[in-house]
Amino acid sequence: MHVRQLFDSASGTYSYLVSSGTEAVLIDPVFEQHARDAALIDELGLHLVATLDTHVHADHVTGAWLMHERFGSQIGLAAVYGAAHVDRPLAAGDRIAIGDEALEVRATPGHTDGCLSYVGPGIVFTGDALLVRGAGRTDFQAGDARQLFRSIREQLFSLPDETVVYPGHDYSGRTSSTIGEERRHNPRIGRGAREEDFVGYMTNLGLPHPRQLAVALPANLVAGKPATPVAAPAWGPVITTYAGHQEIAPEWVAAHRADVHLVDVRAAHELTGELGALAGVQHIPLEELRARAGEVATDKPVVVICQTGTRSAMGTLILRAAGRNDCANLAGGMVRWRELGLP
Repeated sequence: MHVRQLFDSASGTYSYLVSSGTEAVLIDPVFEQHARDAALIDELGLHLVATLDTHVHADHVTGAWLMHERFGSQIGLAAVYGAAHVDRPLAAGDRIAIGDEALEVRATPGHTDGCLSYVGPGIVFTGDALLVRGAGRTDFQAGDARQLFRSIREQLFSLPDETVVYPGHDYSGRTSSTIGEERRHNPRIGRGAREEDFVGYMTNLGLPHPRQLAVALPANLVAGKPATPVAAPAWGPVITTYAGHQEIAPEWVAAHRADVHLVDVRAAHELTGELGALAGVQHIPLEELRARAGEVATDKPVVVICQTGTRSAMGTLILRAAGRNDCANLAGGMVRWRELGLP
């Protein structure tokens, strides 16, 4: 299995794109990171078969519903929650096939009463049950420190020492660990700690409740389905790449030339070179664009152009920083335009 670890800095959440062959699952997706994660799935040419949440989160809204709408992926969550829109109500012992491999579902309650961990070959995704040198809080959502102690000891510490631990969160930049490391060095439950030690530690954490608690819990009980559909850019089929750039296909631009304003950011001599320039284009060299952003027409959305789509990608960032959100990069630039034989 191939694992891509993704991070949401606002909530300290790790999401995981786990693939085998051309199939993939996305574990603990974050609503606000949908465009980024969807772009990565597209760019890697993967078929997303399911999203799997380790539990009903209190600190962020899941992106499961958005992924379901975008890719038709199934939504997996512990059956005990009784959440809406869940295609795969999961329980201990279930298996999620990914290509020729599979993840095994293990019940690891204690942080909440429905926490699951997903075990693959040499890897385990522990959600908020076992963290790197820590464990998930147990003071709300039917949390139970004694139950979490047993979950970690019986379901996670029973895995081989070399099993790589991928946690649901970290706030100090720690990305992964191993079962052996946590068994030896975890100050809450490692080093031979007894159940009473763990319960005493967890009971006295004194943490404030997550800021998004009131929003996240009800949203996650409907798989992150928003009350109103998330609107795409109204002016055209803009996509966000994994690099964070907004792009639009040259075929669409060719068919809607009258509806957009074109800005070419190449040097002046390039406009008369082999690739030429599009009719009606406004020419502002990239190195002048910050200073001259106010000259760009505001009555139409803007498509930024260069030779290959590299400089124009920077051009869209410059215009967005200047307040122009209705702009996109011409994907592939003039090279792609000519390859397609567009006018």
